[in-house]
Amino acid sequence: MKCFFRCIKELYLDAKNIQKKDPAANSLITVILLYPGFRAIVNHRIAHFLFSHKLFFIARLISQISRHKTGIEIHPGATIGKRLYIDHGMGIVIGETAIIGDNCTIYHGVTLGGTKSDKTKRHPTIKNGVLIGCGSKVLGNITIGNDVKIGANSVVLKDIEDNKTVVGIPGEIVIKRINKS
Repeated sequence: MKCFFRCIKELYLDAKNIQKKDPAANSLITVILLYPGFRAIVNHRIAHFLFSHKLFFIARLISQISRHKTGIEIHPGATIGKRLYIDHGMGIVIGETAIIGDNCTIYHGVTLGGTKSDKTKRHPTIKNGVLIGCGSKVLGNITIGNDVKIGANSVVLKDIEDNKTVVGIPGEIVIKRINKS
């Protein structure tokens, strides 16, 4: 029972986070009932629980129903931290071995995908506070550091250190220059 209340509290904090980050979210009830990103997270948490208890078919069934209803595909094996904000959501794909930290933001059309088809870790690890712009592809068993920003439509194929901004195809780190005049 303790676990149930902890899960409800975490979902409440997910919904509050969405309401805080989205200027169009004018009430918590709107987020809970109408936001596909929130619904996808709720469904994923259920599917992930079942997947981790080796109930693979039911977990995948919930995942596929969620995909059909929200346009967001999250494999039940993916690990998602607290307060993930999925904005607009349509077309997001998160692979089986992906790991997403706390306080991350993902926009529509993002893929956290693999580059191999074997049973090893093949999807990215996204650390805390990362923002991934719309249409971006983050591919392979790479690590994206804390507080990284990935620009829209970037393709990231290599590890990125903390506090960097990445843009382009392939993704390159943008270096800010300070004008000393």
